[in-house]
Amino acid sequence: MNAITETLMYFHKGGIVMWPLLFCSLAVISIAIERYLYYKSADSGIAFTESYCSLLSKNDLVQASETAEANSGQCAFIIAEAHKAKLHGATLEGFFESQAGLFIARLRNKLDYLSIIVTLSPLLGLLGTIIGMIGAFSIFNVQAGAPLAITGGIGEALIATASGLCVAIMSLCAHSYFAHRMDNMITNMEQCFSALIEAEKRGREK
Repeated sequence: MNAITETLMYFHKGGIVMWPLLFCSLAVISIAIERYLYYKSADSGIAFTESYCSLLSKNDLVQASETAEANSGQCAFIIAEAHKAKLHGATLEGFFESQAGLFIARLRNKLDYLSIIVTLSPLLGLLGTIIGMIGAFSIFNVQAGAPLAITGGIGEALIATASGLCVAIMSLCAHSYFAHRMDNMITNMEQCFSALIEAEKRGREK
């Protein structure tokens, strides 16, 4: 209970910019939860990539197709659709290119907001600190000398900067995590697509 009361006290002392910082922090949390759930459902996993590419290296297209249909995730779904449609040559490459572009766009969705919050939060915190320091030093307009009051006012003003940095760090961690997962998914997808295209070319040459 004391922790909640103390948090509310610091929030109030941080000034008006604490409200947009609170909104930013809630936005980071909601985006992180939404992206985590989406990435979890969209990721076919490294195990599928290794198994699928291994089957294609043995020219076992039937088993590879069954493996794609049996697995979840967007990569497996796209490959299963390609097998069902029996696409060949340039048509297969064009299909993969269009589907990959749509998938990558969905993966990047909302990540730009995290980048904006990373930049915006420290600026809001700095703005709050400047406003607080202006209020602290304005005490000279009322009375001459009051170092303790000024020091206390600056200390309270720094709450906004600390809060802004905390929100920015949280947003940066979330963005880095999802960017890393996105890169892994794209890499796995490209490996599967390349393996299928090469297997299809070998089949035509025979």
